[in-house]
Amino acid sequence: MSERLQPGDVAPAFTLPDADGKGVSLSDHKGRKVIVYFYPAALTPGCTKQACDFTDNLELLAGAGYDVIGISPDTPEKLAKFRDKESLKVTLLADPEKTVTESYGAYGEKKNYGKTYLGVIRSTIVVDEQGKVERALYNVRATGHVAKIIKDLGI
Repeated sequence: MSERLQPGDVAPAFTLPDADGKGVSLSDHKGRKVIVYFYPAALTPGCTKQACDFTDNLELLAGAGYDVIGISPDTPEKLAKFRDKESLKVTLLADPEKTVTESYGAYGEKKNYGKTYLGVIRSTIVVDEQGKVERALYNVRATGHVAKIIKDLGI
């Protein structure tokens, strides 16, 4: 289990394949703010709701200088299916080894229906233009989360 990030920390660098298998790095977004969100699995109800919320608000976020990247342990093939089925416009990255997810503190112990297990913790990290963590939100809800971020960021 990894340490959770705190505001002011340097965001861990990464390069992961997108839904088309093309490598995308955090450094590709230098000079822009980036909302990096971690979700458990593509094509599930909560994750679909969250990805659709980000897609629906992408223009607003981009206009305020934010790029959005969603990361899950899914394969690029599954992400492509997810993107196409739901008409998603956010960048989806595959982290099947969970190395990036762990480096961001978004993998750990979860409880569901009384059972404890290891899994992806739904999390959102806002990275500033210099690559530092501006906000680190863990155990967020899939529903209403995007609206809360927009409100909190004053967009």
